[in-house]
Amino acid sequence: MIETTVLQKMANTIRFLAADAINKSNSGHPGMPLGMADVATVLFGEYIKLNPEAPKWFDRDRFVLSAGHGSMLLYSLLYLTGYKDITIDDIKDFRQFGSKTAGHPEYGHLEGIDMTTGPLGQGISSAVGMALAERMINAKYGDKLCRHYTYVIAGDGCLMEGISEEAASLAGHLKLNKLIVFWDNNNITIDGTVDKASSTNQLMRFEAMGWNTISINGHDYQEIRQAIEQAQKSDKPTLIACRTTIGFGAPNKAGTSKCHGSPLGEEETTLMRQKLNWSYGPFEVPEDSLQIWRKTQNRNKESYEQWVKAAQEAGKEFHDFIANKLPRGWNEALKTLKQQAIAEKTKVATRKASEMCLKAIVPHVPEIVGGSADLAASNLTFVEGLKTVTAKDYHGNNIMYGIREHAMGAIMNGMALHGGVIPYGGTFFVFSDYLRPSMRLAALMGIRVIYVLTHDSIGVGEDGPTHQPIEHLASYRAMPNILTFRPCDVVETAEAWEIALEEEHRPSILALSRQGLPQLRKSAETNQTSKGAYIISPAQKERQATIIATGSEVSIAVEAQKQLLAENIDVAVVSMPCMELFEEQSMHYQMDVLGNKPVISMEAAATFGWNRFAQRTIGIDTFGASGPAKELYEHYGLTAENLVEELKQLIKRV
Repeated sequence: MIETTVLQKMANTIRFLAADAINKSNSGHPGMPLGMADVATVLFGEYIKLNPEAPKWFDRDRFVLSAGHGSMLLYSLLYLTGYKDITIDDIKDFRQFGSKTAGHPEYGHLEGIDMTTGPLGQGISSAVGMALAERMINAKYGDKLCRHYTYVIAGDGCLMEGISEEAASLAGHLKLNKLIVFWDNNNITIDGTVDKASSTNQLMRFEAMGWNTISINGHDYQEIRQAIEQAQKSDKPTLIACRTTIGFGAPNKAGTSKCHGSPLGEEETTLMRQKLNWSYGPFEVPEDSLQIWRKTQNRNKESYEQWVKAAQEAGKEFHDFIANKLPRGWNEALKTLKQQAIAEKTKVATRKASEMCLKAIVPHVPEIVGGSADLAASNLTFVEGLKTVTAKDYHGNNIMYGIREHAMGAIMNGMALHGGVIPYGGTFFVFSDYLRPSMRLAALMGIRVIYVLTHDSIGVGEDGPTHQPIEHLASYRAMPNILTFRPCDVVETAEAWEIALEEEHRPSILALSRQGLPQLRKSAETNQTSKGAYIISPAQKERQATIIATGSEVSIAVEAQKQLLAENIDVAVVSMPCMELFEEQSMHYQMDVLGNKPVISMEAAATFGWNRFAQRTIGIDTFGASGPAKELYEHYGLTAENLVEELKQLIKRV
């Protein structure tokens, strides 16, 4: 154990690095780094298992700063413990354009950041996914290859946000005992004291969800140690309530909201130096403190070397698994499925097509982990080869998330970030609104997460407008770095699955129909969906116009093509299963597909965004209605007959 006086100096080193960086940037949140410096010093100085020389060591402990506004706490720790990709100049550049030390920690900017946090509640909820992945991989490979903790620092905001309730409930249910959360219990939010907005007894709440709970003085090193050791021995996840003083050491602002989201200022920082007997200037790190900090991780070298040896003995299969590398030939069964669908002219809903794909994927991709927000029977996400994880048996590859879409999204992010897991999760497309914050973070971080979102349109029918996603396709197409697929048949669905699984640096949405759709593709030699759009049914001779459609409307477009040909109007039909991929193609390819004649589009969704490709678009710019799907399609003009008339009018005008 490190002596108390030494720990105090180590903690104060964090405090002044944080205060100085925030003062220099004139932006930031000093209160949490100052208040939690003691907890972080004990955790990183004496307990956490890391190796700055091998920052992506698979069996390292994971650390999530859920209260991401206190990012200078994490940046200080990474610099002090010796991560090579952060320097004192990076600390000085806090919150500056192009800096690695952003306002909230961002995954991929620095090696020691395990996930992007910022939206409160996302960190603690994603950490549940990391802890779950650890238990599942431990069950598969044993203690020598995977046995580590997931530590979290969370604030009142993280616990107030509803997503944390969902995730913590599932963590307690699954007894994820390797998850340890430090709650910065400082009784302060931006607008004042917590009791102005909440009187929740968080310890009782977490106990009710099946957690081990401990309350300590967050500035007492011995109490911090005892809490960590007790948590490590628990058979449940643990919440450690750390009673702290926000802005600890700042004589006039400590304990108030004044230091929550604003710099201390030079005058207050000078007074804090006097109060804490800190004789060093801005950004001056005492050499003795730095050397002690740098040596703290030496205690983990033996563990790292033992793991490297065990991993070498485990062989290529294990290394491929933790790297999420798809096995050679993983998609052979998918290729067979596509050929069979073409030969048999399989007519099924694309949600059913997805189930058929999963049956061909799951046995051949060891990293895949499925799940659904209590809708597996409707999403068709549970197939043979999947085994549900329980608190008694983590050796599985399916998660029953319960009715917890918020948590499902964040937990999938955590599993993907942990490694050794390629997660997919299902719900109705309209309920993806609950997933959206986590989906945005997945896109921002550039991680492989797959969303199986069924009941994709007014084809839901009698369920009514609350279940009919009208604006969702447009909204996800507006989100950067996420692929939105709306396949039209079995072949396109299989192609979308292939792309989603091979795409390592962005998430994918599969928007799938409830109603049956005919098999339209007549060849599957190449993955046409990878181009985003292609001519699925060419003109007979000279193209006079082009119809673009997606999903369930492609078959309507093909029917309209036949009717138009009977009137000597020769058109091509383009299927556009993924607008994002199409826009990534060369301009030459795009022009070949769209042609130089009038273009009309049809989609059972909002028309927003279609004017990039079409002069006229048929869609739905109101909410839907309750009734049989066929009647709704007729009411909203999503028919071959209406498409024919609209196209004829367009040709006349152009």
